Amino acid sequence: MTPVVGRKATGLVAATFTPLTPEGEINLSEIRPYIDYLLEQQGVKSIFVNGTTGEGMSLTVEERKLLAEEWCHKGKNKLEQVIVHVGCMSLKDSQELARHAAEIGADGIAVISPSFFKPATADALRMFLQEVAAAAPAVPFYYYHIPAVTGVNLRSRDVLEGIEKQIPSFQGLKFSGSDLMDFGQCVSYSPSHWSLLYGIDEQLLGGLAMGANGAVGSTYNYLGSSVNRLMSAFHKGDLPNARTLQFQVQDILCYAIKMGFDLAVNKQLMSEVSGLALGPPRLPLLPCPQPKAHSIAQRLQQILGEQ
Repeated sequence: MTPVVGRKATGLVAATFTPLTPEGEINLSEIRPYIDYLLEQQGVKSIFVNGTTGEGMSLTVEERKLLAEEWCHKGKNKLEQVIVHVGCMSLKDSQELARHAAEIGADGIAVISPSFFKPATADALRMFLQEVAAAAPAVPFYYYHIPAVTGVNLRSRDVLEGIEKQIPSFQGLKFSGSDLMDFGQCVSYSPSHWSLLYGIDEQLLGGLAMGANGAVGSTYNYLGSSVNRLMSAFHKGDLPNARTLQFQVQDILCYAIKMGFDLAVNKQLMSEVSGLALGPPRLPLLPCPQPKAHSIAQRLQQILGEQ
């Protein structure tokens, strides 16, 4: 089969939060202003939907369909890329979401490794990915590597071995791991039409140095403007400025971690910075006390104001 070559994902990709009502139901009305905020305030033109940041694994299949459809519909002719995460513990659910993503015109689909019954080998994981991709063969396909969450510690480079023969639609990798040797080996192995997207926000500069085409992350929802400058400085060869901007991101996250930083805090922080009503996380995550997020938002503004 001829490989599917989609528009190459580059630059910053915001891993979107899922807006919920105070009662914990999905809140589709916040998606249009959310997209406008990313474009107008952060200069972020692509999104990654229903992933870890979006609490995708805590949502029902039907909720994920509704959200994906709304993001694609409201982002049409505005966003450059809408990549929909369709990974589930169930192969059948993943295939259903992949077919739906194709129907609504998603620019790409991504799949995380199952993490309850874990694949024991790279071959087993590739077989799972192949079955999902086959449900939407015309949609660019990304493997989403995040071992700290899945507990699946297979090297991405091993997963990529011969993958385009099994998955002609394979387009690239979202690498949310800290092993830069593994990431570098993925870059070295990859053909030019793949996108290698780095997913550890506080280490982005290292990922760029290894050859990342772009980055997917939660902090780009509210730090996108600064990180766009970081990437621009790097590509211009202005490493001192790129390093300074990376250190600012690290300073913000170090402060947040000292305060106790998790997805609930991150989501509330986005609400504080953007003014969007994103609501609470879904159980078992507990809501973030508003003063904590407010304190982090103040520190963020202080650090960015020093630049």
